[in-house]
Amino acid sequence: MSAGTQPSGGLDFEGWTCPLPLRHTPNVVMGHGGGGAMSAELVESLFVPGYGEAAATELGDAAVLPPVEGRLAFSTDSYVVKPMFFPGGSIGDLAVNGTVNDLAMVGARPLYLSTAYIVAEGTPMEQLGRVAEAVGRAALAAGVRLVTGDTKVVDHGSGDGVYINTAGVGVVPEGVELAASRMRPGDRVIVSGAIGVHGVAVMSCREGLEFGTTVESDSAALHGLVADVLATGGDVRVMRDPTRGGVSATLNELASASGTGVVLDERLLPVPAEVRDACGLLGLDPLQVANEGKLVAVVAAEDTDRVLKTMCAHPLGAEATVIGEVVADHPGVVVARTGIGGTRVMDMPIGEQLPRIC
Repeated sequence: MSAGTQPSGGLDFEGWTCPLPLRHTPNVVMGHGGGGAMSAELVESLFVPGYGEAAATELGDAAVLPPVEGRLAFSTDSYVVKPMFFPGGSIGDLAVNGTVNDLAMVGARPLYLSTAYIVAEGTPMEQLGRVAEAVGRAALAAGVRLVTGDTKVVDHGSGDGVYINTAGVGVVPEGVELAASRMRPGDRVIVSGAIGVHGVAVMSCREGLEFGTTVESDSAALHGLVADVLATGGDVRVMRDPTRGGVSATLNELASASGTGVVLDERLLPVPAEVRDACGLLGLDPLQVANEGKLVAVVAAEDTDRVLKTMCAHPLGAEATVIGEVVADHPGVVVARTGIGGTRVMDMPIGEQLPRIC
């Protein structure tokens, strides 16, 4: 900006001018968030090509959706992971998979997503393009359409890289009822695979930690696995994806909402050696580390075997295992039986252990 001066030497605020940013620039500038020609160019030349076939024919400020049969499910979430790119994924596919999974956990088939970006001034266009391409690939793989969105640019110091907000719409088939209130003593707790992987992948990349092998994020869309599980006809009481706060936070929420207790067997927890090593080094509990491609299911005891068999037959549930059960004792409390025969209370995590994980 530039300003004129008054005869007295003071600033002439009425004379301020703001030159138009360059139309061709390697970095994001404030003009890209102004809603004018530069914003339109950003959508047409970066986001639409990045989204590819997953994008709707027209991307406006609102989308008119066709009618569907069944109950609508709606979810929204925001993603602020740092770094934006990490082993096994990026903020782009994380944003799509996270919202798809939130819909899947209530039994919905995800259909449509919106994407809203908050981008820091100076972010390289190349990075923003990679994020958009990751969003498009993940949406196409999940079978959802990207139908509307928005972009805002904030100045230096007000943001860091790219933040994404997604909202999703899906449809829940008749007869599907998943809720913590349906949990009963005797139900079994199943986790679909190794836990703590996503959080350790991001932290190892951020802190430069090495464990002899690369730990890759487990980010994935789980609605196909959920559909297979529901198709068994087994009595699945509730499902959750254990993201922030990990398995511990998820089970504490379910215990509190259902008025039941949960008992885990630590010997059955599927914690990879590299995750266990990293958590030991960082002073973390693997049960409290974020996951982005795993689910926790509470299933009636008599249906556990067939649900578990179906999960293990799916690529995203190949390592599924029973880790505990629902009990009438200590309602609202989760405890873990240790390998030496004792028990410990698994408290709800306080605050954020690992900032900018999702």
